[in-house]
Amino acid sequence: MSDVVSIDPRTGQAAEVVAQETSPAEVARLCEAALAAAPALEGLGRDGRAALLRSLADALEARREDVVAVADRETALGTTRLNGELTRTAYQLRLFAEVLAEGSYLEATIDHAGDTPMGPRPDLRRMLLPIGPVAVFGASNFPLAFSVPGGDTASALAAGCPVVVKAHGSHPATSQLVFEVFVEAARAAGAPEGTLGLVHGLQAGADLVAHPAIRAVGFTGSVNGGRALLQIIEQRPDPIPFFGELSSLNPVVVTPQAAAERGTQLGTELVGSFTLGAGQFCTKPGLVLVPAGAEGDQVVDAMAEAVRGSGPQVLLNEAIAASFGKLSGAIAEAPGVSPVARGTEGDGTGFTATPLLLTTSAAELPEQVTEEVFGPVTVVARYDGEPELFAALGKMPSSLTATVLRGAGETQLPLAVSQELRTRAGRLVYDAYPTGVAVSWAQHHGGPWPSTNSQHTSVGTSAIRRFLRPVTWQGAPADVLPAELTDDFTGIPRRVDGVLQLPA
Repeated sequence: MSDVVSIDPRTGQAAEVVAQETSPAEVARLCEAALAAAPALEGLGRDGRAALLRSLADALEARREDVVAVADRETALGTTRLNGELTRTAYQLRLFAEVLAEGSYLEATIDHAGDTPMGPRPDLRRMLLPIGPVAVFGASNFPLAFSVPGGDTASALAAGCPVVVKAHGSHPATSQLVFEVFVEAARAAGAPEGTLGLVHGLQAGADLVAHPAIRAVGFTGSVNGGRALLQIIEQRPDPIPFFGELSSLNPVVVTPQAAAERGTQLGTELVGSFTLGAGQFCTKPGLVLVPAGAEGDQVVDAMAEAVRGSGPQVLLNEAIAASFGKLSGAIAEAPGVSPVARGTEGDGTGFTATPLLLTTSAAELPEQVTEEVFGPVTVVARYDGEPELFAALGKMPSSLTATVLRGAGETQLPLAVSQELRTRAGRLVYDAYPTGVAVSWAQHHGGPWPSTNSQHTSVGTSAIRRFLRPVTWQGAPADVLPAELTDDFTGIPRRVDGVLQLPA
């Protein structure tokens, strides 16, 4: 098997050999170990799994300095950003411990036997159970929050599902280090062996998805990568759920009133958003609709000034750097597109990109500008009046987010824009920027295809729903029921005979 090499993106040079690509036999062993661990992990109960998640969070924070140092060397994202990401990741683990304690995620429902207009009804009791071992694919741009210790792993473990992670090639050393920290912490928390597994290599990822022990897949990556995994799933004797976050343009609408009131401020802030993390956020604003005229000029002038003042930015890997150069160049050469400003060029060392600002007309809006480009580039589309604005919005692909920057007290146009965009976005943002996804009970991180391929979220407490399946017990004796479905249980919210009952 080939070496798994950790690359320093600042230099483009190999830093260390982390491991060997995982063999088919080892993938199979890990999947079978996960399957064997599933009953015991479920058997820990909600309290036991909550303790496990807290143990993982504590262990991650205890190794903060080491983890951040390795992640920074592999991603060039900077220690400030990575410390924040580690804090977010630990918080996310602890939040899912709270989800387990609260218990409503189980959707526990009891309908006692009785007469109905349809005739006699048997005793029916329903709740959600873990789906089984889950394959998680680490994302290139979040070595912690969407990788070995990330939201897919946290929500799957909370559900009671063992996890086998496919490490991303952009940060294999970080993945290996965090995995080793987690395995030790999980063992200390009483989790069964096989609760966590890790594989390296493209073929190992394919073998993982194909293995019959795997019951669901969580993936964050490209549309092409998602399609490749879906094809493997379709060829299985038993196709399984695939939850993919894939592509997102994240359009932003600047209203004329907002441009008139604070155009310079908005322009500067927009550049900060689309260059954050070198433009490698799935929520990066890739298209900004700005009004024509003097007010809109203020926005664009401020954006141009901020871009010209920016330096070269390091991208995560060679493939992303090559793709950025190709795709941003193609957009710049599209009919009706003109360059506005470029940042400072790099010296050719490592995987660098030069921030780029382009402009076009909303009335023409070439198809190329509605495609996602990973990296520090955005397109400003100037619209002359609301008919042009709404015609352009009608051409937007579905995205994770859509943003409206309003004037003070402005409601009519933002409401109309919201009505247009809510059919094609999972999160509507007002007077803020889409980069950054808070972890919370109310968060939704998903959207219609091609942003995701399901109606579920990968961030927030509802992410646990992906890895659960409903089961109903009919006429079951009390001694075979889960505790949460017995008559006297009062520890979680339940719906009993149609009435919501809260914990005593």
